[in-house]
Amino acid sequence: MKKIYTIFLLLAVSTSFVTAQNSKTKKADKLYANLAYTDAAEAYQKLLKRGDGDLYVFERLANSYYFINDTKKAETYYKRVVKSKDANPEAVYNYAQTLKANGKFSDYNTYMKQFASMKPNDTRAKDFMKNPNYVPQIIENMARYTATNMEEINSKYADFGGIVYGKDFYFASGRNTSRKKYQWNEEPYLDLYKATDVGGTMKNPVLVDGDVNTKYHESNAVISADGKRMYFDRNDYFEGDYDKSEEGVNQINLYYAEQIAGKGWSGIVSVPFNSDEYSVGHPALSPDGKTLYFVSDMPGGKGMSDIYKTSINADGTLGTPQRLGDNINTEGKELFPYVDSNGTLYFSSDGHLGIGGLDVFMAETQGSSFGTVSNLGSGVNTSDDDFAYKYDPATETGYVSSNRKGGKGSDDIYMVKAVEIPCVVKINVMVVNEYTKAPIVGARVDLYDTMENKLSTKTTGADGKATFETACDQEHELQAVISDFESNATKVASANDETVSATISLRPIEEIIVEDKIVLNPILFDLDKSNIKPQAAFELDKVVSIMTKYPNMEIDIASHTDFRGKDEYNLALSERRAQSTRQYIISKGIDGKRLTAKGYGETKPRVACGDNCTEEEHQLNRRSEFTITKR
Repeated sequence: MKKIYTIFLLLAVSTSFVTAQNSKTKKADKLYANLAYTDAAEAYQKLLKRGDGDLYVFERLANSYYFINDTKKAETYYKRVVKSKDANPEAVYNYAQTLKANGKFSDYNTYMKQFASMKPNDTRAKDFMKNPNYVPQIIENMARYTATNMEEINSKYADFGGIVYGKDFYFASGRNTSRKKYQWNEEPYLDLYKATDVGGTMKNPVLVDGDVNTKYHESNAVISADGKRMYFDRNDYFEGDYDKSEEGVNQINLYYAEQIAGKGWSGIVSVPFNSDEYSVGHPALSPDGKTLYFVSDMPGGKGMSDIYKTSINADGTLGTPQRLGDNINTEGKELFPYVDSNGTLYFSSDGHLGIGGLDVFMAETQGSSFGTVSNLGSGVNTSDDDFAYKYDPATETGYVSSNRKGGKGSDDIYMVKAVEIPCVVKINVMVVNEYTKAPIVGARVDLYDTMENKLSTKTTGADGKATFETACDQEHELQAVISDFESNATKVASANDETVSATISLRPIEEIIVEDKIVLNPILFDLDKSNIKPQAAFELDKVVSIMTKYPNMEIDIASHTDFRGKDEYNLALSERRAQSTRQYIISKGIDGKRLTAKGYGETKPRVACGDNCTEEEHQLNRRSEFTITKR
C-alpha cells in the first residue's frame, strides 16, 4: 500500500527537479523530485550496485521507500544514514517512525532520544521525552472502536475521505482508469465519487455530477448543511490554467462549487488565500457552518503542514486565515481536520505521539479554541496510516481511511463504531531480586496470552512495580527481563473484574553458569521447525545477557534430537536449529565470531535408549547445549 499523501496534502505534483548532487545521481534525482518514488528507488539502487553510494544516496533511497510506505526497506537504508555524524535530524525522526511501524518499540525509543538530542526544542521531541514509553500504553488500552472495511465501495485503488450528506456518501477514489496515472503510486488521478445508502449499506458509486472533476486530482469534499455548497481540494488547475510554483511544483488549492439545478456541482470558485507557491486543502466545516477549517503549508506555519480556520461570512465570502494553536500544530504534519456536532476537533498527525505513521487525534472545544490533544487509540489507529476521520456522536458511528494491512486497495475506507468497554482485570506485578527481595528498577515486563502473543510491555518503576489492564476470564503469562539478571516468568490465572497481584523473582545472571555450561530451560521448537518462538527467544536472551556482560566469552551451540525420525533428517533438522539459534543471538548484537554452532542429530544422546525410550528420555535427548569455550 502506498503512502500517497505524505509530502503534503497527498496530491502536489512536481514538474521540475532540484540540482542533482552530481551527474551520476541526476536521473534518480529527477525521478525523486517528480515524486516517482518507486522508480527513484530503483535508480538509487542501481547507483549502489555500481559502488556510487554515499550518505546522500542512502538518504534519498530511504526516503523513497518511506514515502511509498515500504517501512521494511526504509528501515534498512535509514539505518545506514543515522550512523553518520552528519545525519539530518529529520532522517533520524523518519527512521524512528519506521522502527515504530515495524514494531521495534525499544529501538524507536532509542532513536527518538537521539532525535530529541539533535532538536531539543522540537515539539515532537519534547512530547516524547515527557512520556518515552507511551506506545505500549496506547496499544494496551482497550479499543474503544471497531473498524470494518466498506467492501461495497472500496476498490483496488486508493479510496478515502468519506462524508455523508443525506443518503449520499462522498469520497475520493483513483478507480477512474480513463485518467492518466500519477507518478507517485502509478494509479489514476483521483476523482470525487458519490455512493448511495441502500438498506444501510453504501453502494453503487458514481462520479460526482457537475464541473468538479477534471483530469487532475480532486478529493476531500465537504458539503454545507443546506446542501448548496461543496468545498473540495484539487491540483492548482482553474479555468483551464495549470499553474506551478517558482520551483516547478503544482500545488493543491481549495475550491468551492454551488449546487445548480440541472448542472450539478458547478460555478467553481477558487478561495482567496490560494497560491501557486503553497498548498491549501482538506476542508472541514464547523457545526454552525460559520467556520471553514483547512490545512496549509503557507508561510508563517509551525510545521510541514498546519491546520487553519477562517470565517464564512453571511454572503458566503471567506475571512482571513488563522492558524490553530501550538497544542494542535507541531513541527510535523497535521492533516484532515473534522469537527463533529459537539464541536470536537479530529485530525491526523505524524507529529503527536502515535502508534503508526499518521494517527487520528481529538481535542474537545474550549470556547474559541481546542483543549488537550489525545490519541483515539487502537481500533481507529494502527501501525500504518490512519486519516480522514469523521464521527457522528449521536449515532456513535463514523469513518476512517487507512492503508492498514488486509485492505482491498492502497487506501480503504472503514466504518467505525463505538464499542462498550468490556470487563477489565488490573494486574499489578512486582519484580524483585530473588535473594535480597529488593525491588528491581527498569526491568522490562512483557504480558503474553496463552497463544504466545505479546499483548503489552511495561517497565518497572522505582518501586519495582508495573501495572497492566487486560480482558477478564483469560489466563496470561508475565515475563521479566533486565541485564545482569536471569529472565523469569510467572503465570497469571484468569480473573473477573478485579485486581490481581504477581511477583517475579530474578536471580543474578551468573546463576545460570554451571562449570563450563550455560544452563537454560529447554529451547522449544515446533515439530519439524527451526524458527525461534517467543519461549525460545525468552531463554536465549539469557545467553545474550551473559555474553554482553562478559565481552570476551565465546560459546559453542550444540543442537540434538531424539531417536525418532531418520538419521539424515534429524541431523539436518538439528543443524538448522543450531544455526537459527546462533542467528538469533547475533541479531541481538553479539558478534558472530564469538559463536559456533553445530547440529548433531541423534548421534550424541544424553540417554542411549535407542528404540526403547520413554517420553521423558526423548525429552532429555531433544536439547540444546551452550558450552563456554572461552571466558
